[in-house]
Amino acid sequence: MLRRQGAAKRCNPVLGHVTLVWADGDPQSWSAFSGSCLCTGTPVWFLNGIHQYTRLVAAKDFDTQDLDVSVVGRSFMITGANSGIGRATAVAVARKVGGTVHMVCRNKDRAEAAREVIVNESGNTEVYVHIVDMEETRQVWEFAEAFKQQHRTLNVLINNAGCMVHKRETNAEGLEKNFATNTMGEASLFSYRCGMLVQKLRADDLQSEKGFFDSVMVYAQNKRQQVVLTQHWAKANPVIHFSVMHPGWVDTPAVSKSMPQFHRMMGERLRRVEQGADTVVWLALSRAAARTQSGQFFQDRRCVPTHLPLAWTHSPAEDIQAFIIQLDALAAAIRSQPDAEPDAHTHPATPETL
Repeated sequence: MLRRQGAAKRCNPVLGHVTLVWADGDPQSWSAFSGSCLCTGTPVWFLNGIHQYTRLVAAKDFDTQDLDVSVVGRSFMITGANSGIGRATAVAVARKVGGTVHMVCRNKDRAEAAREVIVNESGNTEVYVHIVDMEETRQVWEFAEAFKQQHRTLNVLINNAGCMVHKRETNAEGLEKNFATNTMGEASLFSYRCGMLVQKLRADDLQSEKGFFDSVMVYAQNKRQQVVLTQHWAKANPVIHFSVMHPGWVDTPAVSKSMPQFHRMMGERLRRVEQGADTVVWLALSRAAARTQSGQFFQDRRCVPTHLPLAWTHSPAEDIQAFIIQLDALAAAIRSQPDAEPDAHTHPATPETL
């Protein structure tokens, strides 16, 4: 999550108080710890999750007054806002009088249906849909440029969209689809505007080209990349407040589809989507969150370590630097590609507003 600190004179005017939250309930952006350790038989991850991520422990220490704030005149952008944690976040934010919500979604029909639900539940008509495929980096750049031209400010950016593709596939730009959506797309959305925590960062294989392709392990790697990016951006952009969060284990259609065995095993212990969205909303709205150090990792409104005990997930500084350099190089390579023929239904240069 990104929030502006102090004056914004060093930041692109479209930013404002940007909130970068990496998480959601789609297969697509589920838990930062992902299911990888469950699949590999590591008991630390599962026992830690039972203790911290289930429905019973959600909200046990929350201060209800933290969200008693005004959002008049503030704007919020949420990627993947048509389902799961993304939609629950959009509903919670839209219920605050005076705020504007921008939903960034891939599917027009599902986005329209979700917007109708959000407006009906919140009573707020200032909810707008933008059709963008976060998997396609060029689309993300074009949308970001169009949004910057059409809107003077953006106060909070919530990077919630993501995916878990079970076979190794590449997008039109040659990027592996999980990496393109979960890391490159979200990174591009932020960087263009501003001028798995059980997995160690693999700077030598960002797009999972080496060895056997395990979608859950790849998803966990993407989550580790997101944490590293958040920490890097926090250092590089001191006037913006960045946060990354874990929603807990949440009962969403995406989790049911992508991890059916885990979903059946956990059953009623999984959190409701509103519980999964709570920390996202808290980071986006509360003054208490704004007072925390930028670049931190949150769970249930508390700052927590970014590495599990005995997980061996710490990366040396040179690996982190190599990751950032490779990400920049990939972005430069995509920019140098000839323009692809735009899809009339999803071209972001003229985002559809409902």
